[in-house]
Amino acid sequence: MNLKRFTARTSREALALVRQAFGDDAVVMSTRPSAEGVEVLAMASESMQQLERVGARAEVARPVAGDEAAGRAAPVADDRIEPTLDAGVEQDVEQLQMSTLSFQDYVRQRMLRRRRNEMTAEASPAPAVAPQRPATPPPPAPIEAARARLGAAHRDAPVLREEVPLPGAATVASSALAGRGEAIEVLSELRSMRGLIEQRFGALAFMDRLQRQPRQATLAQQLLDAGFSPALIRKLLESLPDDVDGAAWAAQVLERNLHTGEQESAIEDVGGVYALIGATGVGKTTSTAKLAAAFATRHGAAHLGLVTLDAYRVAAHEQLRAYGRILGVPVHTAHDRASLEDLLDLLSAKRLVLIDTAGMAQRDSRTRELLEMVSHRSIQRLLVLNASAQGETLEDQLAAYAAPSCRGVILSKLDESVKLGPALDAVIRHRLKVVAIANGQRVPEDWHRLSAGALVQTALKGGGTAAWRLGSDEVKLIFAGARVPAAEVAAQA
Repeated sequence: MNLKRFTARTSREALALVRQAFGDDAVVMSTRPSAEGVEVLAMASESMQQLERVGARAEVARPVAGDEAAGRAAPVADDRIEPTLDAGVEQDVEQLQMSTLSFQDYVRQRMLRRRRNEMTAEASPAPAVAPQRPATPPPPAPIEAARARLGAAHRDAPVLREEVPLPGAATVASSALAGRGEAIEVLSELRSMRGLIEQRFGALAFMDRLQRQPRQATLAQQLLDAGFSPALIRKLLESLPDDVDGAAWAAQVLERNLHTGEQESAIEDVGGVYALIGATGVGKTTSTAKLAAAFATRHGAAHLGLVTLDAYRVAAHEQLRAYGRILGVPVHTAHDRASLEDLLDLLSAKRLVLIDTAGMAQRDSRTRELLEMVSHRSIQRLLVLNASAQGETLEDQLAAYAAPSCRGVILSKLDESVKLGPALDAVIRHRLKVVAIANGQRVPEDWHRLSAGALVQTALKGGGTAAWRLGSDEVKLIFAGARVPAAEVAAQA
């Protein structure tokens, strides 16, 4: 009999080795993990037939009761076999390196499994209950000696707990599922490769256009140095005419897209109820004091009302109270929505009511509570932005504080800003209105209303130090990165 071990990394590879050695009718004896991966013990179908013949002879010599055709083996009384076994069986046992009882049980299980499959295919009726099997007589001394010799050497023989299934319907189904998964993975990789190719070819085309048109490269470098985003710059370069000065044309386009309140009446002249909101440290309290001082100078402090919601920080309301004492205006504190509504009813006769809110980070969970608190129908919100902040930070704040629903934007700390481009870029792409500028700590001298042209010219003049300026090759590297879809850029710009 030809019994052989096969070792491979996976069960599939081990089965392939078995089929290559013994054919599709190979019999898998056992499978277990090994250091190399999976170890499979298999034999040829001819060897299995020989084992079945030996097992049949053993069954004839041994009285068996019960319905074995139904797929249930009767219990064995002990670990002994019939004394009528011939020398060929003992020789087969020694060749297979297993005990006589393990060999006999394996043959019986193999036959019963085959018969069970045949009965299931023929849809046979339920089997009857098997009667008890009588105990078998003790084996002769030679067989006991053979078992003693083999038992010590083969205690670690593999147990047939789990067999590797031969190729069949289940294998075909699993192969089909695996093939489908591989096809989906290949399709995904092809799509990714296509996107990468399109991106690289688009970047190469854009870089080639910058190489052939120095005006676009110069304009791109100037706008990047001013702090404008690559998405906005790419949109400008794609629309740049051939017979105009690039810098002057870009300045005009930016001015047309930047909305300011220059042509409208100032907030201190219009009046109303305004709540100044924004992140921590952007200058909300100082801006409130500047706006209040500008109103009191023109219309008198008697028509002004001041409310603070900043009850989170220690003595936070004292700063606004100090400004209120200078102006002669009392400052009221509201701790919740109900008290704020009561104060609004109390101050309803005032021409201008300013509400100073607590400074919170845009990702703070209490930011939503603050926005709900100032969502009264009579309150208009003014978003205060730090003009010296990074573009990504401004984008995050605009989203957190619901910038499109605000009355306008106040750009603070203009005197601290090296590059005004990021702030103007965010305001332009989100279509917001700049209602006022705060460029210092003086009250109310550092409160201004600038035109769009003045803001754009101020932004284009800012370029930072030489260490932060980009060269022409570095500009091409930036635009060689991921491209923003044209529809998104058009929607933003």
